[in-house]
Amino acid sequence: MKKLFIPFLLLFVLILSACGNNEKANENNDSKTKSETITYQSETGPVEIPKKPKRIIALSNGPNVLALDGNIVGIDQWTNMNPLFQDRLKGVEVVSEDDLEKIIELEPDLIIAGSEMKNIGKLNEIAPTVVFTWGKLDYLSQQIEIGKLLNKEKEAKEWVKDFETRAETAGKAIRAKIGEDATVSVIENDAKEFYVFGNNYARGTEILYQAMDLKMPEKVKEKALKSGIYVLSSEVLPEYTGDYIIFSKNPDVVNSFVETETWKNIPAVKNDRIFEINSKASTYSDPITLEHLLKFFEKSFLNK
Repeated sequence: MKKLFIPFLLLFVLILSACGNNEKANENNDSKTKSETITYQSETGPVEIPKKPKRIIALSNGPNVLALDGNIVGIDQWTNMNPLFQDRLKGVEVVSEDDLEKIIELEPDLIIAGSEMKNIGKLNEIAPTVVFTWGKLDYLSQQIEIGKLLNKEKEAKEWVKDFETRAETAGKAIRAKIGEDATVSVIENDAKEFYVFGNNYARGTEILYQAMDLKMPEKVKEKALKSGIYVLSSEVLPEYTGDYIIFSKNPDVVNSFVETETWKNIPAVKNDRIFEINSKASTYSDPITLEHLLKFFEKSFLNK
């Protein structure tokens, strides 16, 4: 009887030992999982996200992610069409908030979306989803927030500091050349209307008016500074043009107005003080776009 009892006792001890090891392994796995995530304080509340996201779907703020070398597996159509980003987005799937099945197939570990988008709740069920409201943060703070998301806050802050210094230096040189009181307008058109912009509506406005401290015409300040954008007709366009014009030109739009007398008689046009940028490559305020436009403005104003 004792001989039979001993093997059963040994077997019982082995089972207990195995259970203990499994519990310890599970505890280690849980601890490891927790250490690989962080809590991001988003505008909608805390979100548990990967410490180092590896498969990001950027339904918004994609260019900010690209600037920090985030690995994007899904991107919105507008960013995908931007000529500044096309080389960086080769092989990346174009998705929207409606493409839930495609998003699931891409197996994201982080989704970035705009607060106005649909299906935020469903996106959250697929992967941790962080939303941003357009314009809630200034253009530099937005990049720092994306840096926090990607565990690259240090890199983002370093870029911000360096960019501010370089843009401020360029602004001083430009004002010294064109005059402290010289005004600059940023305009754009479509088939029927014209637009002038304030100091926070992309097209380089953040650089010109904020970082470089260049002046906008009083009429533009009155109508566009608060709203960011103001719509006007070609007849009153001369009232909103400054000593210099940044013309955000869409290559897909017919620009026959440049042949009109109204346009030709604008002082900035007559004095060859109009600089054209591609509107398709200028509608964001991320580091890649900002660096591109900073070089353009330096070259245009300072003949670099």
